[in-house]
Amino acid sequence: MNFVSIDFETANEKRHSPCAVGIVVANETEIVDEYYSLINPETYFNPFNIRVHGIVEDDVLDAMTFSEIWPTLENYLSGNLVVAHNASFDMSVIRQTLDRDRLSYPELDYLCTANIAKRVWPNMPNHKLNTLATHHGFSLNHHNALEDARVAAQVMQKAIETFDVDSVDLFLNQCSITKGRIFERGYYPPKVKRTKTKKPTRLYL
Repeated sequence: MNFVSIDFETANEKRHSPCAVGIVVANETEIVDEYYSLINPETYFNPFNIRVHGIVEDDVLDAMTFSEIWPTLENYLSGNLVVAHNASFDMSVIRQTLDRDRLSYPELDYLCTANIAKRVWPNMPNHKLNTLATHHGFSLNHHNALEDARVAAQVMQKAIETFDVDSVDLFLNQCSITKGRIFERGYYPPKVKRTKTKKPTRLYL
């Protein structure tokens, strides 16, 4: 069971401004491939974003643009199960940048490791990536795209190990989560199903 973990950093508040990408290909127990690249976002850098990830305009002057790097990314993503931490952000980076560059969408299923972590470890104080890394003893240089993608993959592996299942479908059934999907000019997000809570018995005296 292979899956692909992805993380983007952006140059500014716009989702169509990716300036770095990290990709990790993994299975239930090991990481089998990694890919990292800076991206020339073809737009300005916001000082707030620079403070977060440390990437500045000079770093990406000779980097490929998203259109140039997309064939490589599509090869990793298309037809695969993709995971990301707070996946709504990373998936919107993909969709909005493809829209900007008038490129076709890939077809892929995706999951959010933040939502998965909430189901697997509900009693943690929060489910941020750095909190999960500390809790599980994962090394993390936060907001480096490759490091974030790697820890998201490790969170997915740890969640599968915790539930002791051997397929994604069984795992998602245990978590009461359904896959999201991206397809040509459309998408739908993963859904977290409500778990039934037993109503207290009313005693009549």
